[in-house]
Amino acid sequence: MLRGQPLLRAFALGLVTGVVYFAGTVYWTGAVLSEFGGLPGILAVVAVLLLSLYLAIYPAVFAVILSQLIARAGASALLLAPPIWVASEFARGYVFGGFPWVPLGNSQVTVLPVVQIASVFGVYGVSLLVAFVNAAIAYALLEPGRARITVVASVAVLLIAAAGWGTWRIADGSLTREGTPIRVGLIQGNVAQEEKLNLTPQIARRILTTYIAMTRDAVRRGAQYVIWPESSTPFGFDESAIGQQALRDLAREVRVPILVGSDHIEKGTPPVQYNSAFQLSPDGETAAIYNKMHLVPFGEFIPLQRWISFVAPLVKRFLPFAEGKSVIMLPVGSHVASTSICYEVVFPALVRQAVNAGSELLTTITNDGWYGHSSAPYQHFELASMRAIEQGRYLARAANTGISGLIDPYGRVVARSGIFEQVGMVEEARFLSTRTIYARIGDVVSYASIVITLVALVMMRGRPGALGPGPRA
Repeated sequence: MLRGQPLLRAFALGLVTGVVYFAGTVYWTGAVLSEFGGLPGILAVVAVLLLSLYLAIYPAVFAVILSQLIARAGASALLLAPPIWVASEFARGYVFGGFPWVPLGNSQVTVLPVVQIASVFGVYGVSLLVAFVNAAIAYALLEPGRARITVVASVAVLLIAAAGWGTWRIADGSLTREGTPIRVGLIQGNVAQEEKLNLTPQIARRILTTYIAMTRDAVRRGAQYVIWPESSTPFGFDESAIGQQALRDLAREVRVPILVGSDHIEKGTPPVQYNSAFQLSPDGETAAIYNKMHLVPFGEFIPLQRWISFVAPLVKRFLPFAEGKSVIMLPVGSHVASTSICYEVVFPALVRQAVNAGSELLTTITNDGWYGHSSAPYQHFELASMRAIEQGRYLARAANTGISGLIDPYGRVVARSGIFEQVGMVEEARFLSTRTIYARIGDVVSYASIVITLVALVMMRGRPGALGPGPRA
């Protein structure tokens, strides 16, 4: 469809494709804005469409660049589609703070033999592979003769090599034998979002006693490290002396470190509020505080408030959070872990930063109760799973209403909960120190893709079109 198209038409084709894809992927943002943000239904739909329209700009730019290269170099330019796609997808994860939700590579997170290449090239390396396979199929449909055979054979060899290596890596399984084992308790309290937003003293007391009882039970079953979800306390950690003391007393009682999600307010003029994770040591002291660095658009801050005044009800309902400044290590005995709060786990570079700072165990705490029975909790869980493969680490996930679970360094789900069930899970993970190639080199594939895209554009500039009659690409 892109062959021979003018710029505006190519942009429109990419934009429509992107809007359809993203509206079908992040549709649940509308329900959040309507149900919890007080936004009228029609405006919530408009907000989803605006978000989808913005995200669709990236595939639209991809379509424009590719159409121009095809116009100048013919169908062979299709083989440049993979780096162009990765360049645009990578940009989506950074521009305006980034929204790297469901990149193409994440489609393979359950295809374990293939997705192991993420430990070398990251999720964008997997995106490159998927895009190459599809571009090669399109090229083979357009180009007859030896060129078609060469491209198809190259794809086959690449896929067989990637899947073969991935199969060997999983079968070797050395990362499940290395390091120091630890039994992790994941507490899923299943507190309805309506209750969290309309707290009464009775509800707050029930939430706290529930989490305390579930923690004691998890420790009785062998948990050596207990993780509560994001915003699990029915009070700000700094705001309730009684609640804070109850948590410190619990840590001293069970004698294990406890990671607790709670709001954190730094005193000042004006005071600054963070979405935070508090690590309590076995003696009840605060061992570490991590303040969330990547905030959720329209949930924890409102981007471009000046230009989207119709979301004023949402602005008033949610207090803006401040961004944390740095990754913090969480001491667990003689080892260290790290955590990502909710949306942060979708940022590969942030988790890589934690591993390179010394993290031996990845954790993520979240409250996906906002999203009801939509696909969002499932998407979120699979996005988190990719981080385990990239970094060669166990990843423990505690979610208020699910999905909680443990993923091993190969992306295999050791255990997972259902959504909207109250459950305390106790599973064995391992502290690992070996770093993957991706942890060492980072997003080299993405930077190379950007360079290739720019070089192709410069080289093709001014060349006459090379298209003859025939089918459209």
